[in-house]
Formats: sequence, C-alpha cells, structure tokens
Amino acid sequence: MMKVQGTGVFGILLLLIMCMVAPSVEAQTTSFFINCGTNSSANVDGRRWVGDTAPRNNVTLSAPGIEASTTMFNGDPVYEPLYKTARIFTDTLNYTFQIPNGDYFLRLHFYPLAFDGYNANESYFSVVANGLGLVSEFNVPGEISDKNLNLLGSGANSSYFYLLKEYLFSVDTNVMVVNFIPSKGSFGFVNAIEIIPEGNRLFADAVSRVGANGGSSSLNMRGMETMYRLNVGGSTIEPSDDSLLWRTWEADSSYMINADAGSVIRNRSNITYANPNNTAVAPLLVYETARTLTNTEVMEKRFNMSWKLVVDPDFEYLVRLHFCELVYDKPNQRIFRIFVDNKTAADNFDIYVRAGGMNKAYHEDYVDSISSRSNTIWIQLGPDPTTGSAGTDALLNGLEVFKLSRNGNLAYVETYSNVKVKKTSRSLILWVSIGAGIASIAILAAICMLIVWFCRKKREDNDAKKSPPGWRPLFLHGSVMNSTTNAKGSTSYQNPNGQFGTVRSGRRFTLTEIRAATNNFDESLVIGVGGFGKVYKGEMDDSTLAAIKRSNPQSQQGLKEFETEIEMLSKLRHRHLVSLIGFCDEQNEMILVYEYMANGTLRSHLFGSDLPSLSWKQRLEICIGAARGLHYLHTGSERGIIHRDVKTTNILLDENFDAKMADFGLSKTGPSLEHTHVSTAVKGSFGYLDPEYFRRQQLTEKSDVYSFGVVLFEVVCARAVINPTLPKDQINLAEWAMRWQRKKSLKSILDPQLKGNYSPESLVKFGDIAEKCLADEGKSRPTMGEVLWHLEYVLQLHEAWLRSNAGDSSVSIVEDLGPIHEGESEEVLDAANSDTGTEIKTKEDGESVSRTDRDPMDPMAVGVDEFSQMVNQQGR
Repeated sequence: MMKVQGTGVFGILLLLIMCMVAPSVEAQTTSFFINCGTNSSANVDGRRWVGDTAPRNNVTLSAPGIEASTTMFNGDPVYEPLYKTARIFTDTLNYTFQIPNGDYFLRLHFYPLAFDGYNANESYFSVVANGLGLVSEFNVPGEISDKNLNLLGSGANSSYFYLLKEYLFSVDTNVMVVNFIPSKGSFGFVNAIEIIPEGNRLFADAVSRVGANGGSSSLNMRGMETMYRLNVGGSTIEPSDDSLLWRTWEADSSYMINADAGSVIRNRSNITYANPNNTAVAPLLVYETARTLTNTEVMEKRFNMSWKLVVDPDFEYLVRLHFCELVYDKPNQRIFRIFVDNKTAADNFDIYVRAGGMNKAYHEDYVDSISSRSNTIWIQLGPDPTTGSAGTDALLNGLEVFKLSRNGNLAYVETYSNVKVKKTSRSLILWVSIGAGIASIAILAAICMLIVWFCRKKREDNDAKKSPPGWRPLFLHGSVMNSTTNAKGSTSYQNPNGQFGTVRSGRRFTLTEIRAATNNFDESLVIGVGGFGKVYKGEMDDSTLAAIKRSNPQSQQGLKEFETEIEMLSKLRHRHLVSLIGFCDEQNEMILVYEYMANGTLRSHLFGSDLPSLSWKQRLEICIGAARGLHYLHTGSERGIIHRDVKTTNILLDENFDAKMADFGLSKTGPSLEHTHVSTAVKGSFGYLDPEYFRRQQLTEKSDVYSFGVVLFEVVCARAVINPTLPKDQINLAEWAMRWQRKKSLKSILDPQLKGNYSPESLVKFGDIAEKCLADEGKSRPTMGEVLWHLEYVLQLHEAWLRSNAGDSSVSIVEDLGPIHEGESEEVLDAANSDTGTEIKTKEDGESVSRTDRDPMDPMAVGVDEFSQMVNQQGR
C-alpha cells in the first residue's frame, strides 16, 4: 500500500513537473530557423538552421518541389551553408508551421544563383502568409534597390547579394501557412525561412499621424513589412548582437543627404530603458551612438539632418525614432523639431523630459501616408530656434520604417512601365528588342544627318567661334538665331523670320578684345574670385571700365549658372541691378562683361578690409537700393524672378555708393499663378539660406526676404554671418542677432563705428524689419515691397534726427506705424499716413515724391519706373 501510495505521489509530482515544463518547451519550439532545399542542418550566425525536410522539424511541405544546390558561391563564407541550397517550386508550395497564437516576425531569404538549370534571376512568384499578401509577381533582381540590398562579403569585388524580406503580423489560428505561388510559366525559390515570436508587444494599437489633420492610425490586426532599420551614427549591428529578435541594424550614413551634417557621439555607460517592459524594442547598442547637428563648420545650425528613404507608393508607413540623451543631464537643454516627409511630426521635442532622464532609451512612433505619385519618405530633425535651450541641435540614435498593410495586402505591383520579362515571352521580347534596335539606328542616323546639316549651315553663316561643348549662348530659349555684326562691332540677333530677338543683349566680344581689356588676364587686375572663376577690372576699346568674369577654362562647372545669368540679365534692366554689357564664347571660354562698380561689394565696406566705414545713412540708402532691385525682380514680370543668392557680396556699389544687385546665376523664375512655390534643389550660401526652403525644397520670393533679413543684421553688426572662431552661441549671426533683437537690445551688438552717429529710434525700427524677415515660416515674412516701405521710413527717421541735431526743426515725418504685421497691406499703411496728416518724402531720380500720393506696391512707388525699359539691341 505504501509502495502504491508512494508511486502515486511520485507520479503526481512527475505530472506537475511535466505540466510546468511543457509551456517552456512549447515556447522554445515556436522559433523556426529553416534551411530550405535540404534535409541537413547548418550553423549560421550563432543559430542552428534545420533542413526543411529533416525529420521532426515541425514543418510540413504541401509538395516536395525541387531540392536545388550549387557549388558556385562567391559570397561571405559564413552564409555559404544557408545560401548554397534552395527549394524551387513550379507549382504552389505551402510551408505549414504549428505555432501558438501571437505576433510573429517572418523572414524570407533569397539568394539568386543558378540551381540545376534554374536561373533564379528569371523567377517570378507571389507569397501569401495566413491570407496576408506579402509580394506579387516578385523577381528578386528586379526588386533589388537601395531599400533592400545587402552586400555579402567585405571584399570590393563581391558581386553577389542576398535579399531579406521581413514581415510582422498576428497569428490567431495556431498555425502559420506560407504559400509560395509561381507565376504562370515561371517558377519560384526560397533559400531560408525564419519565424520568431515577437511576444513583447513592440507596437501600440494606435499611433499618431503626422500632417495637418493629425489624429491617430490603428495598427490592430495590420501586417507590417520592415523597410529600413538603421543604427544612426554607428556601424552595422549583426543579428547575433540582437539576440532577442535577431535583427540587422544597418549603418545610416548612406541614406543621409549629407552624412557630414551630423556629428557622431558615443556613450557606453549606464544606458537603461526608459520603460523596463520595452527591452526588445532595440538593443542597447543602438542607443550607445547618435548623430547630433553640431558640426557648424559643415552646415549652418538652422539646417536639418535629413535621411531620404525609397519606399513603395500609395501605402501608409510607421516611422519609429529611437532616442537617448547622452550629453545633457537636465531638461530644456536640447529642444528640436521632427519632420516626416516635410510635415511637422513634433515641436519642442526634449528627449530628457520624454525619456525621464539622461541615458534613458526611448522611442517615438509616427504614421504617414505616401501618395501614389511619390516613392520617397524624408526624415528630418532640426533645431527649434524659438526656444531658449542651450543645445541648438537635434539628436537621433536609431530609425526604423515599416510599411503597413492595406486591405490585407503588403504587395506592391509596379505598373505597365515596369513590365517583367518571363520565360514564356522571350521570343516576343526578342522581336521587340530587334525592332527597337532598328528604330534606334534609324533615329541615330537622322540625328547625325541633322548635325551634319546644321554644322554646314553654321559654317555658311560664319557664326560659330569654337564654342565650348555644352554651352551654346544662342540656344537658351530653344530657337536658332542668326547674328549680324554692325560697323561698331556690336552684335544683334535675329530670328529666322527677320525679327529682332530679346534673348541676347549687349555686345559679343572677341577673345582678342577681352585679352586687350584685361592685359591678357593680368593677375594684378583681379578684383574678385567666385565659384565660377576670377573677375577682372578691364578697360574696353571705348575707354569704358568693365568687370569681366571669366570661367575657369579647364572646368565645365557652372555652365548652367552662366547661361542663367545671361538669360536673366538679357530680360532685365533696372538702375539697382548690375547691367550686362556683353559676353565672349570663343575658344572654350565663357566670359561675361558687366558694368564696373567702382566701390566693390557691400561686405568689403562692412568688415575685412581697410576701407572707410559706412555711415548709418549710407547703410540705409544701400539697403533701400538693394531692396528696390529685389522688389523689381519679384514684381517686374508676370511670374517674377527669385534671386536665390542674396548676400552682401552680391550687393555692389557704384562710384556714388548706389547699390545694385549682382550675380543671377542661381536665379529662378517664380511660380505660376496656380502654384505657390517652385520645387527645386536647394542652392544658396550658408548663413543666408532660408531654413524653410532648405527643409521643404520649395522656393518662394519669401526665401529672398529671409536672406535679405540676414543682410540687414550684417549691416548693423558688421561681421561675418558664419564665424566658427567665435563662441558657440555667436557663430551664427542670424541666431545671435535675433536673440538680442528679441530683447530689444540690438544696440548692444551694433558696429562700434556707428556709436553715437545714428538715430536710436531708426535702429529700433530697422531691427523690427530684420526680425520680421527672419520669421520661420515664409507666410509670416513681409514682401520686399513692405520691407522697402519700412526701410524708407527708417531713413526718414534718421534724417529727421540729423536735422534735429543740426537745429533744423522743420521736419515732416510720418508717426510710428508700429511693427510689421503678417498680412498688413500697403493700403492700410497709406491710410495711416492720411489719417495723421503726415507724409514721408523720398528722393527718386532727383525728384521729391510724396508717399501719401502713391501706392507703395506700385513699382513706380519704389523707384522701379524702369520696368518698361528693354535692353539696347546695339549693346554698349
């Protein structure tokens, strides 16, 4: 009895132990690492991969398919056992895995080699997992791109790649079935499969959406595909270093617009998770490195760190950003903004506050929709200049992007423009290729004939003068023009119908004339050096002084800018724009001849030279002149012109110190009526560049206004806009001056040469104008017409102060109109003048003009009565 009882107790204890152990055994078997196309196992990256036909592997195949192997392998030897075999299928093949309910990562490995007569490069197939479409009409080489290419091997000659597709979705049927479906007449293949339970609820049920509408997006029961997983500021993290979920974290540098925009920082001490329950979100290695926007020698501090990622159009994407404050040990030290696809995701972002301290690993999620017309998503982080934080840069440790399923589908099928080549259509493609080849030959022959005819025509006209390749001044507007030279040597251009064209202005100089004017490009005559070459002071044959800009003959850089400058100045004439006299395009030379500006650049009179300092009145008059030139550019034609490179070195001064805008090589025609901006690549000069334009690549006239605001502060302070030798908070002039301006203490950083020689009231109003020009958003900035009006008012304040100090009290001046307000119209300002019975009188072309009698937005009101003047076709 005792024996039986003892046996019963032992049995009960054994049963309890088995019940306790059973769940852990089951949990251990819910991860699968399958080596496809073999019954043998292999050890790869610290894991044991079991053959898909090995006994007792808990995997069921619906059909045997074809076990393929190859002896050719030039990749990383570590992956050789996994990728030298594959399961090939010409009919539908299902892999069935018995697993508990839950969320799982599914990873499919593809390595395109030739297996037993099957060239994996020519396979097309679809994959569905538990009803979720993963890929459709999938061709591995055709799908390789920046977003999914992983090079195998560290050698430079490594020519093989593998493709890893990772998905995350829920299983609620205790089984995962992965269906491989070959396209008609084709086949499919797979090298390896891995299934890993997520088990830690890595994602919330709802995530905030970015954009104007905001709100949240539900993630419940939606599948995901991993598009990117980046270790920001660090090297690649291998799966063996992410042992919980075996993820690969790529280095981020190749996805940045400018990898030098962010400095790399590291801290390996005492990093912990802000939420102890989220230890699987990312390994701590991700949080030990980061990029911060602090390299001011490379980029101006208002700029953003930017990552450009290629994605599939017409899907929603989850963007996960990983943060860990590694430097500051208290709040309000580093505050920045986050932009997802040019939409604001977060303002006033303080990692320390959100994570709950320093060295705390933390993440934020955002959802964004990509339209059917876009295949990129931008992630940008930049400082928030409106805050008083000590750190004016951003920080990021890691970045992940996931595609969200749409109607139970993650597959993206490209349209007709990307037709796939299949085995059944080889003959058709062959005939199409032959036909295309014949057509190409015919077209090429026709082009050659046209070229021969055109060259012969040019020789007959004796018009070509060995123009440099790629630069044809006569074709800027797409029409061929015949040139005729008069007895004086100036050149006029005619259309084939005999009408004078307006494409060219001025004189076409011979290279001999240019060499004579510059004493054969004498270095002693160099008055400036720009991005395109040197500028010489020259004397033309009629004793006229000229500024001669010569492109570097050994370089083809700047061709577009030179053409743009000729095109713009051929259409423009204004007394506050530098005039183009002519050009020379002989013997691979690109030379532009301008009117000579005796007093050089505005910058040379502010600092960095021994020239006498400008008075406050001179500085105001110069700013007004430059503003008039810019206002003419913005309003003098139907669509206007945006200068895009406003700075003090592009404001030139003649013998009377009258200001003229110069250098139109980067100028762009403004947007049409139905558009608000011009989408274009970012160009300009550091320190002057509009941060909104840089962030959105959307150029408007308000971008010039921002740059002009920086010029105004430069005029006040007489220092460089970017000076890395100064203390950190003074490197950027715009930020430094704005801090003092917001304190209403601009006089504290005033050029010492002006002390006691200016009207304090005029300086206050001048600072208000500059501050408004530097508003973060373009819509909050004034127009150049409004800026011009207020600068004229500032000048009147100063002149009244001068007369008052000289004992002249007979001054009529408009009363204080207050600061510029967004949307404030010139009519309102004029009404204010009328109501007070006062007026401003300005001098224009030797006449005194009453501001109360004119509309300030009328070009005549701001001294741009030259709108109707066209270029003298005979040149100068």
